[in-house]
Amino acid sequence: FGRHIAYGVDPTTSMSVSWQVAGPVKSPFIRVGTSPLDLSEQISADVKNLATPASVWNTKNNPPIDSVPPSLADSTIEQYYLHAVLTGLRPGQTYYYSVGHESWDAGDVFGSFTTAPTGRPPFTFTAYGDQGITYDAVGTANLVRAQSPAFHLHAGDVCYAESGGSGLLTDPFDPRVWDQWFTHIEPTAGFIPYQAVVGNHEMEPWYSPDGYGGDFKRFQFGGTDKTTYYSFTYGNVGFVALDANDVSYELPANFGYSGGKQVKWLDSTLAALRANKDIDFIVVYFHHCAYSTCTTHGCDGGVETYFVPAFNKYDVDLVINGHNHIFERTDPIKDGKTVTGLPIGGTWDSSKGTVYAVAGGGGESLYSFSATDSYNGHLGSQPKEIATYINEYDPKTKKSSTKTETVTWSRVRYTGYCLLRVDSLPSLHPGGTSSLKVTGLSELGEELDTFTLQR
Repeated sequence: FGRHIAYGVDPTTSMSVSWQVAGPVKSPFIRVGTSPLDLSEQISADVKNLATPASVWNTKNNPPIDSVPPSLADSTIEQYYLHAVLTGLRPGQTYYYSVGHESWDAGDVFGSFTTAPTGRPPFTFTAYGDQGITYDAVGTANLVRAQSPAFHLHAGDVCYAESGGSGLLTDPFDPRVWDQWFTHIEPTAGFIPYQAVVGNHEMEPWYSPDGYGGDFKRFQFGGTDKTTYYSFTYGNVGFVALDANDVSYELPANFGYSGGKQVKWLDSTLAALRANKDIDFIVVYFHHCAYSTCTTHGCDGGVETYFVPAFNKYDVDLVINGHNHIFERTDPIKDGKTVTGLPIGGTWDSSKGTVYAVAGGGGESLYSFSATDSYNGHLGSQPKEIATYINEYDPKTKKSSTKTETVTWSRVRYTGYCLLRVDSLPSLHPGGTSSLKVTGLSELGEELDTFTLQR
């Protein structure tokens, strides 16, 4: 159960297929083929066991949410995650797959996937964060399927098994919520690559290293289980997935855990993408917001200090965040200032400033703004300045604080569940004019915002 796929190191030739089983199994495998009637011989898969003792999930301060019966209240919760990393695949090819293990080989096809094509194809991808397990989370997951994207970006705060969000041992935690979430997304994620990043609710300090031991057993991040940040390319677009817990001033449980390695990696990765003549656009996604006027989390000063300078240096085109459970889109920003207004339906030369989008309405309970909503069909009067705040952090005292500020860059605000859809329309050859059409959709598929980035 709970199958989910993600690209390997090279999306044109590799794919990671993952699933769960209810108990320990021997010799797990996957079969793949270009026809559902002609699957391969068994290809070995790995089993990663995650054991969570009752001393973690069942204490006076941390009772189970409700997923474990009283008869098992003193038990260790065992979860078994299986992964098969497929390589040597053909670009742009659809494959079908089945999974099994010793003593069980049903031979039925359980899913399919398509590798990335070579060249400069048009394609669509989707994005949101902060999903959880709710009726609305089911709605947004189904909306992803309805877009038929090549892949989906998940901007963190995946299932809320760790429901406190601070990354501390005192936070409530129920590991079996992960089982619910993987089952809940299976109809989508078993066919569409889910390219996930970690949010603050993925810091689970009971598992080493750095509270990510469980995440490394559940996911393949960019085809590996070594780091939570990675990059990949699809057609003419480079994608960079970051771990904002490493730089967050607001929730600093993991602040600086990489020892600066991620920030250095970000600079070198963006430099390589921008120097690649086949790459027109760079899209970066991570959890905590660089810029937002939502009243719950605001702007993270650590993100602005450690990530944003690299976005400015290498002219990143689009940044996608979660964390705030709303939809918000900025005007183009450069060096922290509004470059110009970009109205709904507008077109922008993205070499001159970065647009930031918060799509944190994946399904968890909604937040609110300091100003009125303003979106397609409900524009109202747009205030010139909007109040928000920035999170600050004192490394000596290890305490966070906030500083209020007024900003001019908030263009679109919507209090509701949402999805970001992006259509890439590349020029036939490098050097021509390419575009990214970005559309914000409500849970019902209504168009909240649309704009076009060009290069």
